[in-house]
Amino acid sequence: MGPSRLPVRFGLFLSQAGRSWDETLERFRRAEALGFDHAWLVDHLTPTEGPLDRPMHEAWTLLAAIAAKTERIRLGVLVTSNTFRHPSLLAKQAVTVDHVSGGRLILGLGAGWHADEHRRYGIDLPAPAERVDRLEETIAILTALMGAERTTYEGLHYRLDDAPLEPKPVQRPRIPLLVAAHRPRMLRLAAQYADQWDTFPELAGTATDGVSTSVAERVAAFDEACRAAGRDPATIRRSIWAEGDEVQTEAGFESFVRAHRTLGFTDFSLVPSDDTPPDVLHGIARDRIPALRAEFDAASPDR
Repeated sequence: MGPSRLPVRFGLFLSQAGRSWDETLERFRRAEALGFDHAWLVDHLTPTEGPLDRPMHEAWTLLAAIAAKTERIRLGVLVTSNTFRHPSLLAKQAVTVDHVSGGRLILGLGAGWHADEHRRYGIDLPAPAERVDRLEETIAILTALMGAERTTYEGLHYRLDDAPLEPKPVQRPRIPLLVAAHRPRMLRLAAQYADQWDTFPELAGTATDGVSTSVAERVAAFDEACRAAGRDPATIRRSIWAEGDEVQTEAGFESFVRAHRTLGFTDFSLVPSDDTPPDVLHGIARDRIPALRAEFDAASPDR
């Protein structure tokens, strides 16, 4: 694809696993103070690695509380597991957070994947094909509820009968939808419906476990799917995470961003660990990001 016409954004992926409410809030407030554009929670009922008896606050309840305690930074769940909530309930939760935040929500969506927590809590985890079917119906329902006065929907998995959604979201015509997609059918779904597509390299014990394609191959498939759906790939945000060695030095992060900017990525989120040096994170936020933002946005075709 050609250069994106969208300004770049930078974020922090701040999982609440093992964190108290006070710790999580402080991390989001710090992200805002450092000038990051967005920050994210995870949607899991238990930690996905390490001891299961560590704290794990529920994502959407926590996000609403954070929204009330921040002012500028955009917020979201990276990503909401579609298996946990009926789409009409998710619509109510999302619109509530959009209002509490003053229109700062990005609605992250995924098909659901972590089998162990589904087993432990007695939540069904359908086969992959059905999960994608359900997510596509969820997107249709969310879009209809946010736009129509009343919604009646008859799908294979979900049904609504003359359902209102009031109030409507602050952001119109709908809250921006981010869809996490790594495999062919999900890439096609994201290309058709998403305002932002999210992916990351193959990583054991995560949603990309077993994904055989490289990020570059996924980008090519996404671009092709966008064109097949009648959409310009350059008009859709695409996001990726930097973690491990990539966030241990300022130069490592800059190298990561530059490599993925050439693939058309617009949004770059750091995943800081407990051993990420604070001075490195501050240096990235105060020095590297402003310079990269100015460089890339100046080169945008619409600038």
